Amino acid sequence: MKILSTLLLIFTSTLLFAQQTQSITINSGGVDRDFFLYVPDIYDESTPAPLVFCLHGYGSSASANISYTGFRPVADTAGFILIHPQGTQDFFGTPHWNVGWGSSSVDDVAFVEDMIDYVNDNYNLNNDRIYSTGMSNGGFMSYLLACQLSDKIAAIASVTGSMSPSTFGSCSPNHPTPVLQIHGTNDGTVPYAGGPFAEGIDNVLNYWVNYNNCNTIPSQTPIPDINSGDGTTVDHFVYDGGTNGTTVELFKVYNGGHDWPGAFGNYDISSNIEIWKFFSRYDINGSTASIEEQDITKEFSLTPNPASENLIVHRANSKMSSFKILTMDGKEVLSGILNGTVDSVNLKSLRSGAYLLISGYSSQKFIIE
Repeated sequence: MKILSTLLLIFTSTLLFAQQTQSITINSGGVDRDFFLYVPDIYDESTPAPLVFCLHGYGSSASANISYTGFRPVADTAGFILIHPQGTQDFFGTPHWNVGWGSSSVDDVAFVEDMIDYVNDNYNLNNDRIYSTGMSNGGFMSYLLACQLSDKIAAIASVTGSMSPSTFGSCSPNHPTPVLQIHGTNDGTVPYAGGPFAEGIDNVLNYWVNYNNCNTIPSQTPIPDINSGDGTTVDHFVYDGGTNGTTVELFKVYNGGHDWPGAFGNYDISSNIEIWKFFSRYDINGSTASIEEQDITKEFSLTPNPASENLIVHRANSKMSSFKILTMDGKEVLSGILNGTVDSVNLKSLRSGAYLLISGYSSQKFIIE
């Protein structure tokens, strides 16, 4: 693969790009293709790192996708390499991913393969732990990768996306594939019930439940409605028992629209956190529950919630651990150290609103009144 441009290292701290973000151009299928690559400070070249693709929606861009998805702070603690690729323009001049809607001939599956090759050439990549997620058209593309690049994609997650009719009709994965869907029941762009360009979400889930040999009756867990003002609620459905420990899961956002929960729309869940929690439980061979870092049980609790001037962090042990507090669009606003079973965090410098406290591989959302 020929690198067509010098890597642009952005050393200034800006709204969209952190110090480790690189803007890269490669040749894929005879076309110059662009993507942003983020390597966290904790990356260790002696240890194979997971890779997460996050794909923008139709008409959007990689830079916009970076700004609202909030995966960079998660990568900083989890250690995965992150890629935000840029789609090409379709027949209508609109940035897109080619998922078979008939307005494009570009091979985006090959582009993803070429980006994987780039990471392998330049970093120590764990090729068993490559994941794809995306918003809307990016979610459609993630499903296409699960069908057509199954030998490299361990798991996928779609936010407001679905499977196009052509993807649904020709899908041929070669291994049980964990799938997470986050979707609003009132999505007017990609309707939950489906439409001419999108399969209904229940049909999509049923396909993967059957392919993975999961239990056909899911568990259903209501998510605490910690932000009643957003007018939405969420239930978490889990179809478990699949081959190699795979699951198919749905965060169903009642009254939710075409949104990225946590950044806009619903604020009871944070899509970036839920997606990484899901990905981190799997590699291409199935469940990796024996790996210590895959333990997604809550490591701490927060009181009171909502809070005002102080937040109390309760932990089962007093092992020293760092924490970060993020806004719901992924901006770090506070950090510190936890060194006891009960720690108090001063919130006086923060405005009212919803925030996320991250420590280790666990996270909790809280509200400041």
